[in-house]
Amino acid sequence: MKQVVEHQSDVLVIGSGAAGLTLALHLAEKSQVTLLSKGPLSEGSTYYAQGGIASVFDEDDTVESHVADTLVAGAGLCDESVVTFTAENAKRSMEWLIQCGVAFDKEETLDGDSTNAPYHLTREGGHSHRRILHSADATGKEVQVTLQDRARAHPNILVLERYNAIDLITSRKLNRPGNRVLGAYIWNRDAEQVETVKARFVALATGGSSKVYQYTSNPDIASGDGIAMAWRSGCRVANMEFNQFHPTCLYHADARNFLLTEALRGEGAYLRRPDGSRFMPEFDERAELAPRDIVARAIDYEMKRLGADCVYLDISHKPADFVIKHFPTIHKRCLEFGIDITTDQIPVVPAAHYTCGGIMTDLHGQTDLNGLYAIGEVAYTGLHGANRLASNSLLECLVFARAAAEDIESLLHKIPMPGNLPAWDESQVSNSDEEVVIAHNWHELRLFMWDYVGIVRSDKRLERALRRCIMLQQEILEYYSNFRVSNNLLELRNLVQVAELIIRCAMERKESRGLHYNIDHPQQVEDPKPTILQPD
Repeated sequence: MKQVVEHQSDVLVIGSGAAGLTLALHLAEKSQVTLLSKGPLSEGSTYYAQGGIASVFDEDDTVESHVADTLVAGAGLCDESVVTFTAENAKRSMEWLIQCGVAFDKEETLDGDSTNAPYHLTREGGHSHRRILHSADATGKEVQVTLQDRARAHPNILVLERYNAIDLITSRKLNRPGNRVLGAYIWNRDAEQVETVKARFVALATGGSSKVYQYTSNPDIASGDGIAMAWRSGCRVANMEFNQFHPTCLYHADARNFLLTEALRGEGAYLRRPDGSRFMPEFDERAELAPRDIVARAIDYEMKRLGADCVYLDISHKPADFVIKHFPTIHKRCLEFGIDITTDQIPVVPAAHYTCGGIMTDLHGQTDLNGLYAIGEVAYTGLHGANRLASNSLLECLVFARAAAEDIESLLHKIPMPGNLPAWDESQVSNSDEEVVIAHNWHELRLFMWDYVGIVRSDKRLERALRRCIMLQQEILEYYSNFRVSNNLLELRNLVQVAELIIRCAMERKESRGLHYNIDHPQQVEDPKPTILQPD
């Protein structure tokens, strides 16, 4: 019989990317933090983020301009107060990263000493100024490695790697007074056993849900876990219909999930048809620098019109040393597939990249459930609206992690540690002998989401998707009720729940706006509102 394991912490942080690490590091000065990572600590979307982080550092730029660009990209659905809050707190967040040791690129100087040189700022689609701080083309890796090294070294942070969060434990579920989060059940993947964590506060920093689609730029862990857990615990979600498809992922049989940063287009790369002709000027006056939703739809349209497997991204007209210096990671990676980006065009396709909706929170990251916070891509703050502006994603993680930390610190002395929590009961389940069911359902879910709820949608496609989704939910619930948990089962259970939320939000929006394009409702309504779903 396996030993019952219960952890105890002031704050349980589920997720170990920029949002989770930033929150943990801010809180660890005054509290004990448990940081949960589903895989190795670095295996998340932050690590693979290439472009950079938006913040006003140039004296010719302004916070008001950053706000205006974000509002334009958000296509009328951003909360302007949240956008302003984020832009105003951006520089402070960047300065904290720099203090932590994150090395952003600086301008070259004649003497080669860049110590006191200004930061090199790049520009990406939708931005009116150069305001993207970056570390070559591997900004996320620089941020992730710097912060995780500090977290590992901090005596008040317990890092648990290779643990899946299964479900939140709430007072309502235990028939106790009120409704507050008390902790979570977590699955130790190495020991293959369920353990319990009790905590005064819980923060979800689990990232997005792009793994619900057949083609995605995200790592395998992006399975919507936090959104599904919060929904099952009674939290509202919003704007799940707005799934950002990154326009340019490398199209190659062996290049799984490799994204080609927007900064390539920011530095002058062109999108071309197979015959070599450019097409973006025909779709938008901003051409390759149009927001991602416009570029992704244009690529999708051209591929379908021409029957092409891909289009091409071309920066070969720029000097080779410039390309290699600014994009060393991409240059090296593409060479592994026989593509020299200094001379060759790069085959690209769109892929699911970012979840703009999520768990509803306030400016402190608080959700509808007392004691539960959500920060980063898992959350709906109102920042992104109908389409996220490039390089605002890591920024949101940092700004709202700091805000959540300040709120939690102000409440810590008021909230006692929860009492004993019941251990996980698996007395009525057995080991599965039908893993093929999970694999089949997994493939079916991701395929119909891509076909019916992808870049271009219709009422009929959404109705078909919902019917298929409900059938899958019934099968997966039966499976979950009878067999012991596993990583694939837990992710599939969460993904099918998130798929339903995406579909239902998409069905409620009777217009085309931002990332949601429905051929049956091509026009925009005059007074758009967020799509909010409330659990039963």
